[in-house]
Amino acid sequence: MTLTRVQSRPAASDPTADSSTSVHLVTFGCQMNKYDSLMVEGRFRKDGYRIVPGMDEADVVLFNTCSVREHAEERVYSWLGELKAEKLRRPDLIIGVLGCLAQRAQDEVFRRAGHVDIVVGTRRFQHLPRLVEEVRERRTGAMPTAASRVLDVDMDDAVEVERKGEVYTGGLNGFLAVMRGCDLSCTYCIVPTTRGKVQSRPIAALVEETRWMVSQGARIVTLLGQTVNSYGEDLPKPAAGEETYLGRQGRPSLADLLYALQEVEGLERIRMITLHPSYVTPAFAKAIADCSKVDRSLPLPAQSGSDEVLRAMKRGYTTELYRKRAAILRAEVPDIELGSDWIVGFPGESDADFEQSVEFLAEIGFSSNYIFKYDPRPETVAHDRTDDVPLEVKKDRNRRLLEAAHKTQFGRMQRHIGREHDVFVEKVSERHAGFLQGRTTYGIPISFEGPPERVGTMTRVRAAEATPYGMMGLELVDEASA
Repeated sequence: MTLTRVQSRPAASDPTADSSTSVHLVTFGCQMNKYDSLMVEGRFRKDGYRIVPGMDEADVVLFNTCSVREHAEERVYSWLGELKAEKLRRPDLIIGVLGCLAQRAQDEVFRRAGHVDIVVGTRRFQHLPRLVEEVRERRTGAMPTAASRVLDVDMDDAVEVERKGEVYTGGLNGFLAVMRGCDLSCTYCIVPTTRGKVQSRPIAALVEETRWMVSQGARIVTLLGQTVNSYGEDLPKPAAGEETYLGRQGRPSLADLLYALQEVEGLERIRMITLHPSYVTPAFAKAIADCSKVDRSLPLPAQSGSDEVLRAMKRGYTTELYRKRAAILRAEVPDIELGSDWIVGFPGESDADFEQSVEFLAEIGFSSNYIFKYDPRPETVAHDRTDDVPLEVKKDRNRRLLEAAHKTQFGRMQRHIGREHDVFVEKVSERHAGFLQGRTTYGIPISFEGPPERVGTMTRVRAAEATPYGMMGLELVDEASA
């Protein structure tokens, strides 16, 4: 997201304009934040607010934030700084910070940005319309005071998800938070602090929300969770004789959810973000094989190819266990594509450790890779360790692992050349006139020539060319559809 300056508007509103209060939301970070932002906008709409496309039009400006990396937090403070002069000009402007930065930093946000009115954590944003009204009732001057500000970072309650009566605005690609939080303790990760303990949602509620999205235009649903394949681990086992949603035995799992969503009429594709190797099971792999709507593509982060580094990260598996989990998936779905995140320069990572990551990337054959230089985060175990890998070494390892990733990815893409793929057409290409863009069931981006009318439909495409990041293809139109 590019930083843009706020354009001042007259302090007095146009008397001919809609008199309802206007809200603008800026979203940073992950897909979960995008999902949450749509929910926030829906809550405001239900309460009679207007959602506007620019900050200069808004009476309320909100920032949904990320804390995964320091750079993500500093970008938020830069945007907040841009609003300080506008706040002085328009003292009625309400500024709020929500999400992971709000949950982690709490009062620090007010200290660093004294013109902020509201700080709301990751499990309280559904109350924002009421909190905005609280600020209005409390304020007495041009700038916020201790008495007028609102800080709400309680994590005891579950996020309330009630979409009935709300207009879906997510387009063809819908997001569905099947769970929140994380019970793992990776030493580099701030998420358990900012998102709290795992809370899975009931299958019936998730099916209902999916139907709501599909009824208003969604055709793809991406299931969201920090470790999405641990879904259901916190849910109670049904009592003896108790009827379950699917009539299956035992505690609900992600496999059960996939079978349930497979039956949703009008839904074309099911995707998942992000998985953890420890929770890959034969039942989960079989569900992928059985459910035609589930993409044959999984983000299954390895993070490192060194067992020593994985132990220091407290990831809960070794490279050998990862191999076994990948084998479970490929036994049921032989051509499944796996993706990985990687951290280079973790404290104590030696040259030999790094070389093991290069080798492991090639061995598993990841078709997509996201590589990050280690960034110490406050309130994590690793933050207290000496960050002993020099920045220049981190940069070099990042570059070298990226080169290895390109080579492996290109090899994976070439395997699909000449094959026909069922492609869901997602959009018109912004770079190439007359071209469309979509993804295969293997999660591979593919571009091909075609009319805009095909956006939102399934079509058959033969892969003709490959790059490390995707493919170019030729659409195959049969006589019945021509």
